[in-house]
Amino acid sequence: MSSKTVLIVDDEAPIREMIAIALEMADYRVLEADNAQTGHAMALDQKPDLILLDWMMPGTSGIELARRLKREEATAEMPIILLTAKGEEDNKVQGLEAGADDYITKPFSPRELVARLKAVLRRATPPGIEEAVEVEGLRLDPSSHRVTSHGGALEIGPTEYRLLQFFMTHQERAYTRSQLLDQVWGGNVYVEERTVDVHIRRLRKALGEAHQHLVQTVRGTGYRFSTRE
Repeated sequence: MSSKTVLIVDDEAPIREMIAIALEMADYRVLEADNAQTGHAMALDQKPDLILLDWMMPGTSGIELARRLKREEATAEMPIILLTAKGEEDNKVQGLEAGADDYITKPFSPRELVARLKAVLRRATPPGIEEAVEVEGLRLDPSSHRVTSHGGALEIGPTEYRLLQFFMTHQERAYTRSQLLDQVWGGNVYVEERTVDVHIRRLRKALGEAHQHLVQTVRGTGYRFSTRE
């Protein structure tokens, strides 16, 4: 099975079912929501790799949800493909301006959908998610789920691994404890912010003297992963 998760947000059950079958046959994990509110909560909680979002839904529209997801830091980097019956050029432009990465006009074939989805995921995937990423001899390989230091294996716990993977794919930027909780633990997980400090200490200990300097404390803010002193 592919490790990729796709969230379908569409109020029409037959369309969700048709898309879900096509994606499951292509080895994707599928989540479903029938309205924007549920879709927003699932995006925060489940952290899908991509969102397929229907433009026209009762209540909050897909375009409004796309704007909201792109505004919020926890979901801003999630790729979005808009599903739309609107073929006019200005509507397509409006969708892209709202932050969508691509759009597919209904009706579409399942084969076309899967091909477009794969293309968007390829563009959106930084090193460290599917391919190995290395910094100063510290190497994280997601395919084998291993972390090595200059070729030697490091013993690292599952939460520390997720923290390190997030840091190594988001280098040189400071994150608050709250932001790290959202990104690493998930938006609907209730954990004390100080829990982050505990796992940062464990991560530094696991990295050892050669690499612990890469996980830096930013006074008054939180933490960052940086090669600069």
